[in-house]
Amino acid sequence: MTAAQDFATYIAGLPRILSGSAALFRDAEGRVLLVEPNYREGWALPGGTIESDDGETPRQGARRETLEEIGLDRELGPLLAVDWVYRAGWPPLVAYLYDGGVLGAEDFEAIRLQEEELLSWKLVPREELAGYLLGSLGHRVLAALDVLDEGTGTAELENGRRVS
Repeated sequence: MTAAQDFATYIAGLPRILSGSAALFRDAEGRVLLVEPNYREGWALPGGTIESDDGETPRQGARRETLEEIGLDRELGPLLAVDWVYRAGWPPLVAYLYDGGVLGAEDFEAIRLQEEELLSWKLVPREELAGYLLGSLGHRVLAALDVLDEGTGTAELENGRRVS
């Protein structure tokens, strides 16, 4: 066996980890833009799986998914939160959440939903987010909003719970 074959075998035996990224958009009142997927329960943020086989970075993935899902192509702000999510029977997920900024009326008018995946969108106040976002996503969004309010760096989370 050659060194290249040994390395390929080594790589094939490494654990697999899923990765996803999303953007947190708000309006001038601080409400969060949520999208309603047609393929699962609960609401979400614009975002999705990072195409790592193509060398896509988490930031590039969030921007691409935002364009695909709601039709907005925007430069994203800082990384607000990163979350290590583990559920029994699933590979671990690393979820990145970027600041999409505050959208104006013209941005909301320009939203065009990806009909293959999304049913609708809405703006939700912070105090109502828990009723829309399931699992660790709700905690991740609240941690990201805290980072924005506090002016601190990035929230590190495990299963939606802040560790730093």
